[in-house]
Amino acid sequence: MTTATKNLFSNSQDFVSFSAGQVIFQEGDLGKVMYAIIEGEVNVLVAGKVIDTVKAGDILGEMALIDTSPRSATAIPKTDCKVVPISRRHFTFLIQHTPNFALEVMQIMANRLRNMNAQLESRETRKILKNYNSY
Repeated sequence: MTTATKNLFSNSQDFVSFSAGQVIFQEGDLGKVMYAIIEGEVNVLVAGKVIDTVKAGDILGEMALIDTSPRSATAIPKTDCKVVPISRRHFTFLIQHTPNFALEVMQIMANRLRNMNAQLESRETRKILKNYNSY
C-alpha cells in the first residue's frame, strides 16, 4: 500500500489486538469486515497450509466486502498484531472519498491471484516433472 493509504489507518483508535496464534477469521466463515494491519504479521492459510504472510501496512479479508461468499482462507497472526476492522459501510466511504484506495485494493487482489496462480503452476510443474522422471 502507498504511504497515503497506510496513513488512513495508522492513527486509528479503533484497532483490535490479536495474540500470535489467535484466529482472526477462519476459512468458511461469513465475513463482514476486512482488516488493515497496523502492527505485526499475519499468516494466511488455505486448507491448513500457509500461502501468504501479510505485514503492517497491508490489508486482509478484503474479499468479504466484495462478495458475500464465505471466507476463502484462515488468518492467524504470526506475531502479536493490531488490526483495524473495516466494515462494508466504512469501505464504501473510503472508496468514495479516496478513489485510489479502491485501485490499491484491486491491485492487492490481482497480485494475490497472480501469486496463487504461480504457486499452483509451480506445483503442477513439479508433479509433471516427478511423473516424467519416473519413466
